[in-house]
Amino acid sequence: MHSRLFWKGLLHVFNPQNRPWVNMEGATSKRIENQVNACPSGALTIKKDLNKEIMKSENIKITLAENGPLLVNGTCAVTKIDGSIDIKEKVTAFCRCGASNNKPYCDGEHKKINFIG
Repeated sequence: MHSRLFWKGLLHVFNPQNRPWVNMEGATSKRIENQVNACPSGALTIKKDLNKEIMKSENIKITLAENGPLLVNGTCAVTKIDGSIDIKEKVTAFCRCGASNNKPYCDGEHKKINFIG
């Protein structure tokens, strides 16, 4: 069931008489977001691009550790192969040697294999 108050508030975007019933070109992103946030049932939500949000809000510093991992200082979003996203804060160590059992993260294996890089 669609809440009449919801879809009538932005008919150029949300119209249950049309197929598809959502037209994302019918209003600005901000206007659509405001209307979705007003949805009384909570059936609709906005999925923001976490990568863009993080890049706007944080300065990220990247350092290569001698013979060790790639160090990322700051908040970053790591998109995995399965599409899931890890949000990492502060310092994150990424494997450069290829021997980690916790890829893409470093687990210290570079020391055992005497990685040089």
